[in-house]
Amino acid sequence: MAPRRARVEDVHELATGMPHVTVVHGTRGNPVYQVGRKSFVFFRTPRPDARDPETGERYPDVIVFWVDSEEDKLALVQDPGTPFFTTAHFDGHPSVLLRASRIGELDRAELAEIVQDAWLAQASARRRAAWLAEHGVGGS
Repeated sequence: MAPRRARVEDVHELATGMPHVTVVHGTRGNPVYQVGRKSFVFFRTPRPDARDPETGERYPDVIVFWVDSEEDKLALVQDPGTPFFTTAHFDGHPSVLLRASRIGELDRAELAEIVQDAWLAQASARRRAAWLAEHGVGGS
């Protein structure tokens, strides 16, 4: 049986399922998931830097995920097998972008790993260590 494709609802479920998460809302009501007042996943409002190359229309469905390092970012955006991308606006910023319309290119387990990694990138050292220990993962 093939793994279930990811859905936008999974982002909300996975993000709120991480410990110590709060949800704040941006100026347009867009959800921003935070740990220790640091955003780790958020639904971005349409911005001029993320546009459809054919129509010029701003993408209305961009989700931002924090990553741990520039190497992690490059691995995701340079792999043609992933739907992740970045824009010049995010140069030097430890995050990757994903259009909600392409989320089904990931399976739920892949999305879970991205959300967990985003949380780990922003959580305090104590919270990160506790989560990693609880899940039997060697930590940094």
